[in-house]
Amino acid sequence: MKILILHAHPRLSASIVQRAMLRALDGLEGVSLVDLYAEYPDLAIDVAREQHRLLAHDVIVLQHPFYWYSSPAIIKEWQDLVLENGWAYGPGGTRLAGRFLMSAVSTGGSEQAYHHEGRNRFEMEELLSPFNQTAWLCSMAWLAPFVIHAGRRMPPAALSTAAESYRDLIVGLRDGSIDPLARLAPGYSLPPAFSEGIRR
Repeated sequence: MKILILHAHPRLSASIVQRAMLRALDGLEGVSLVDLYAEYPDLAIDVAREQHRLLAHDVIVLQHPFYWYSSPAIIKEWQDLVLENGWAYGPGGTRLAGRFLMSAVSTGGSEQAYHHEGRNRFEMEELLSPFNQTAWLCSMAWLAPFVIHAGRRMPPAALSTAAESYRDLIVGLRDGSIDPLARLAPGYSLPPAFSEGIRR
């Protein structure tokens, strides 16, 4: 499978975790890595270019820090412009059917903070539900997210191990040793048009 990673961090030079994740992916064949802020510093998204990228890949990964229970602003801008009605969803909008969408995020808080009894009151899967619904609306399969919690507070060796786990997941999806349908998010049901994309 061909993997497209759309990365977004408005201050990448200050990042510890996201840079470790990117280093782990360095040099992987069959994996396209796009730094959205580097390509579009003025947020002027090239819609045709981004749609072409999507059609050339099987798995789309949104990699970013988990800012205010969501993503950096450019990912929202990208979604608003690229995932057009009649193209990605709505009447006739099945161009992305049969593909897979996954979030790969880093958080400042600990894993324990992302539970109903924790500081953030919700599970990560619940907080990421807008991306889950985006996948469903676009007839894509939503994969369980990859999350590194509190990576900035990890010892360097532990962070390196977590980043290598991310690399292993991407390589497994690329090579087929990991079946993406076996990594659907808990409780996720495939949208009706998903299988139409598989047959194309």
